[in-house]
Parts: sequence; C-alpha cells; structure tokens
Amino acid sequence: MDKLFIFDTTLRDGEQVPGCQLNTVEKIQVAKALEGLGVDVIEAGFPISSPGDFNSVVEISKAVTWPTICALTRGVEKDIEVAAEALKYAKNKRIHTGIGTSDYHIRYKFNSNQEEILQRAVAAVKYAKRYVEDVEFYAEDAGRTDNEYLARVVEAVIKAGATVVNIPDTTGYCLPVDYAAKIKYLFEHVNGIQNAIISTHCHNDLGMATANTLAGVMNGARQVEVTINGIGERAGNTSLEEIAMILKSHKELLIDTNINTQKITPMSRMISSLMNMPVQPNKAIVGRNAFAHSSGIHQDGVLKNRESYEIIDPKDVGLDENSIVLTARSGRAALKHRLSVLGVDVKDNERLDEIYQEFLKLADRKKDINDNDILMLAGKERLEKQRIKLEYLQVTSGVGIRSVASIGLNIAGEHFEAAATGNGPVDAGINALKQIIKRKMTLHDFLIQAITKGSDDVGKVHMQVEYEGNMYYGFSGNTDIVAASVEAYIDAINKFIQ
Repeated sequence: MDKLFIFDTTLRDGEQVPGCQLNTVEKIQVAKALEGLGVDVIEAGFPISSPGDFNSVVEISKAVTWPTICALTRGVEKDIEVAAEALKYAKNKRIHTGIGTSDYHIRYKFNSNQEEILQRAVAAVKYAKRYVEDVEFYAEDAGRTDNEYLARVVEAVIKAGATVVNIPDTTGYCLPVDYAAKIKYLFEHVNGIQNAIISTHCHNDLGMATANTLAGVMNGARQVEVTINGIGERAGNTSLEEIAMILKSHKELLIDTNINTQKITPMSRMISSLMNMPVQPNKAIVGRNAFAHSSGIHQDGVLKNRESYEIIDPKDVGLDENSIVLTARSGRAALKHRLSVLGVDVKDNERLDEIYQEFLKLADRKKDINDNDILMLAGKERLEKQRIKLEYLQVTSGVGIRSVASIGLNIAGEHFEAAATGNGPVDAGINALKQIIKRKMTLHDFLIQAITKGSDDVGKVHMQVEYEGNMYYGFSGNTDIVAASVEAYIDAINKFIQ
C-alpha cells in the first residue's frame, strides 16, 4: 500500500470562512483532535497575518506531539522570518511558502513576468530553507497555469530544496481530466520530481474538489490538502472525510492513510459546533442523511442486508447505526423494525397491516413521524412505559434577567422537585433536571426542527446525550419549545436509566 499524507488546513483555509474564526484555546482543541484523528500535517495558521494567528501557531506547536506543524507565508522574507519564529516550539516543523504562477496572477496581481516570478519562487524556497529543513512550495492558481511553465517552476523549486510542492486548483476551475493530466505532465517533464512529494489543494467552486484531488492522487500526488466538512474559502475545499473513505472503500487503489475513520463523525461535529457551520443534511459521509433511508424498497433491502444500499458501514465513521426514517414511502418492514426497536413485537401480520394502514394516513398528514406517533398507532402510549415523567415545568426568563426554572418529576411513582438558573430558559430547565438526575451526562446534539403550520403546529426537538460512553437519543414535540427540550432530555435519560 502506498502512503498518502493527509495535510489538514481546517485551521488556516477553513478558518478564513466569514464567521468561523476560533480563539487560541479552541484552535488547540481542534489541533489535538486532528492529531487523534491521524492527520500527518496540520496547517496551523498564517503567522504574519495577525498577532492572534502567530500566537495560535506557537501554542499549537507546544500542544501537538507527532504531526508536522505547518505555517503559511507569502514568498516574502519577512513572512518567512515570522513563520520560523512561530514554529520554534514545534517538534516537526514546515514552512509553506509560494507565489502565483498563472498569467492572471503574474500580469494583474504582481504586474510581473514569468522569469521574475520563477526567480522569486526559488528565492523564497532558499530563504525558508535557512530556517527549516521541510519546505513546501505552493504555485498559487496552478490549475490555470500553463503546464510547461508550471513544470519549469516545479523543477526549479525542487532543485532549490523544496521537499513538498503544492499544485493548487485555487479557483476550483479544473475538470478532473485536466487536473489529472497536469499532475501526470509534471511527473513526465520535471527532472528530480522524485525528490519531492507532489501535493493537491483543490477548491470546490464547481463541485469538483474531491474528484480533482482523487485524479491527482491517481496520477502520482502523495499529499492531499483537505479540511473537515470541506469548509474553506467560497464554496470550500476538498473534504478530508471524503478522501479518507474513498480510499478505505476502494482498496484496489492500494493507497492508505493514517486516518482513524471511526473518529470522523465526532471530529465533524466538533468543527460544526465550534465554527457555527451546520453540515448540510445530504453531505457525503457526515451529513445527517448520509446513512438515512426513507424509501420503502431501500429500507427493506437495508434491513435484510446493510450492503444492499450502503457501501460504508456507519460504524466505520463513528456512527452507531444507520437511520430508518419513516415517511409515507416506507414499507411494512421498516414499520415493524421501528416497533421492534421500541419494544413492541407485532407477530400477527393482520394486526401489522392494520397499523400500517393507519400509519400511511398519518404519514400523509405529517412530515415527520416520531416514536410517540408509532406507539400510539400500535395502541401503546410510550409515556406509560417511562420510568421518569415530567409533572410540571415553570420557567421565568426575559431581557436583562437570568432565566430560572422550577421542575417536578415523577420517578417510579415518587415525586421530586428542583430549581436552577441557566443561560436561557432551555439551559435553566435542563440544569434543574440535572439537580434531580445526578448523572454525568453530556449533550452532543440539539436540533429544533422548523414549526409547521396547521394542526401539526409543534416544535420538534431531537437530542443526543452521552452517558458512560454510549449515545442515547431523545425526542419530543410540544407547542412550548422549552418544554419540548426538557422532555427530549428526559426521553434520552429514560433509555439508560432502568
């Protein structure tokens, strides 16, 4: 198996997205998680751009052990000096320097010519080489650079000492066939190319970042520059999770990475939360619907054999299981499976058919069918089976005052009361709940679905709670969103407290 180096630029290119800036503490948290994920290189920032970026590179260098820490610069001596200073504590350090090589950059950005740009590229690499052994050169806008000239630049910087050469499709313009041809051309026309690693850095402006990256890898590139969830400038970068799982799924490519794929989903959720960047539901690998099945034919196939409609085991990316979503398109097999999960065993086919007909009528009226709906259809009220029940909830909140919640619970017939404050009414209600349920629980996912119009006028809450290393899901619907949130938390607790 060939080794593919994973260069993660979530903390540099990913953090350039408006509204996604992280503080130093958060960046260290992400960097340590990336180390646990198994990335080879962490691009920690652009030190000369701001004191905050400089400090983050310094602190990440101290916090991370084995991955290479990389700092970005322009092909400017002062940039390189500042980057070297920021990297002084890194165990393994790399300076990433470069310059634009396309006619667009040479003529309009630098008001220069090809020969001068080539000289500046070589000078930048040689200057960086004074400070670190590992120097990566980027030929910005290589995607739109003439291949013959690009080959001249690549050959010159490798001769000057570059250990990695980055071939970015900066604008996301390339077609996969063109990007593949570009990488192949370099391997065929650059003397000494075996002395450096060729890297890809593809943007997703036309939705081809992953395809272009894979095309580069299949033609000899052995480093890929990626981000978690594909975040980055404009339409984003190549997604780390997509490349990792493509190679894991296509073992015939004989290319492997260090990525611990079971940490992909937790990593994705961390980045989404810290950067306030929701992941689109249909996003490959990490989207909420990536392993969800609503079609009756698909559901039946998955229940009989997962591989009928899934090429990836959800557990391989850190999910406990796939999701069978009940809609008007679902079949009897999916309904029976959901009832079984909820503890209702319907052995009589005639009775199952009766429930299914009622289910179809309800599914035509409601967008989302929840567990309470299913149990009611089966003639069993879920609340009757719950050990913990909410008796009352009273919350006081408003502008300029701290939210306060009082709660009453019925636990196996015994009454308990508590009160607590919080950062908002939902937080206060959950804090009051925790005053009674004294368990170490962590809220991982909190989703409030859009309130619909008409008879289905309720706020729907989905929560994911971790307890003793296991994930438990809670659901509730209520016209009062605070009550729905507390009820959803109680629903999750009922699943691990017997």
